[in-house]
Amino acid sequence: MTYSGTTALITGASSGLGAEFASRFAARGSNLVLVARRADRLEELAKELQAEHGVAVTVLPMDLGRAGVGQELVAEMANRAITVDTLVNNAGFGTRGALVDEDPDVIASEIALNVAALVDITRAFLPGMLSSGKGALVNVASTAAFQPIPGMAVYGATKAFVLSFTEAVAHEAKSAGLRVLALCPGATRTEFFEVLGSESAAVGRMQTSAQVVETALKALDRPGTPASVVSGWANRIAAGLAQRLPRALAVGIAARAVQE
Repeated sequence: MTYSGTTALITGASSGLGAEFASRFAARGSNLVLVARRADRLEELAKELQAEHGVAVTVLPMDLGRAGVGQELVAEMANRAITVDTLVNNAGFGTRGALVDEDPDVIASEIALNVAALVDITRAFLPGMLSSGKGALVNVASTAAFQPIPGMAVYGATKAFVLSFTEAVAHEAKSAGLRVLALCPGATRTEFFEVLGSESAAVGRMQTSAQVVETALKALDRPGTPASVVSGWANRIAAGLAQRLPRALAVGIAARAVQE
């Protein structure tokens, strides 16, 4: 994959997987557009990457969970004369608990960010990326995408959507030269579990952000980039098993795995 001389826009770039993607892309010569809510964290990361790798880094502090954000970002890029070759949709968060006990406003925000914003931003930038043909579309899904998750019903469903959506777009774009990848990490040592409020939903051994992003980079560097990839051999086994078990059994196992 081409990195030098291209520009990657990364959402949720202030920490965790987003910051790791930014660091690894910059090390390969890619200019960056970093998008997240926390301006101070973005500015700090931008200074580090510019100093270390000599790439151009644009910082956009934005709340992505609102309607029309895709066109807003495209317009901002046009105003700055920036062409986006690669898009990493990493922004998202999870909630836990029985659906009946969850805050309706919070789960509406979860769906807006994890699903609606991801689709809107993808659609907005897709024509330009298809024309460029030099970069990639990476949507961060999860191993939660492979079976329903009682106790995290909304989060699991949003990630199932991301996986299905991305694999479909990968098929549509396969003749255009654009690499399209759904990245499915398992439990990863990021701020995700701080926002969630508990690490009890962390199934299996946690990976680092560096391990997960390395999985994505290896997939992107393959001559035929797969439409989706699961990070970690244990997670790949678990995801494959979940798809082969009777549905009710898979749901029951998932429920026990994430309970307090």
